[in-house]
Formats: sequence, C-alpha cells, structure tokens
Amino acid sequence: MTHPVDVHVGKRIRHRRWLVGMTQQQLAERVGIKFQQIQKYETGANRVSASRLWDIADALDVAVSFFFEGLEADNANGDHANVPADVMGDKEALDLVRSYYAIPENQRRRLFELARVLSDVA
Repeated sequence: MTHPVDVHVGKRIRHRRWLVGMTQQQLAERVGIKFQQIQKYETGANRVSASRLWDIADALDVAVSFFFEGLEADNANGDHANVPADVMGDKEALDLVRSYYAIPENQRRRLFELARVLSDVA
C-alpha cells in the first residue's frame, strides 16, 4: 500500500519535471537510473530515498523541501475550495503555467490582473 507522503512527493516530482519541460527519460539520465524508476516514484509506488531525492532535486534545480511543500495543506479546506486538490498534477494546468511564464513580465502582470478581475466577478 502506498503512503500518502510518497504519493505527494511523486506528484511534486512530476509537477516540477513537467514545469521545466523534461521527460522521464531525461530526468532518469540525469539521475543515473532507468525511466521506469522515475515512473514508479511519480506514482508513489516506490519510495524515494533521501540521497535519490537529493539527486532529483539537483537535476530539477529545486531545493529538496520543494517536494514536501503543500503536504500539510493537502487535506485542508482553504480559500481555494473550488480549486481541484491536485491542480498542479493536471498537465493542462502545468502547460498553462509554463506558457504564462513564457510571457514577458510586464504583459504577464497585466494578464494576471485581468484573470484576478475575471475570477472576482465569476
């Protein structure tokens, strides 16, 4: 049986990998393992050891703590109750975020303000 923390860490690995536009194969090569192992990590089927998580964090250019962010909030209901629990596990959402950050900063800020106004009136 998978442990919720292993599932969360796996989702965060997948999230970051998608965000930087890296394939499982590319991540596996950087870490020095087979891509099937990355698949198992991302589903939570296999636990990630501390040293392997360190290598994955290095390959994905994040701090190890990144993989644990939001863990305590997974079951909490906050101001974003209408947002799916695993919004960043959704490929469409990650593609949207990647596209958003590809927009020049001044235009991105204006788009953000527009989205905020539209969500307030919805």
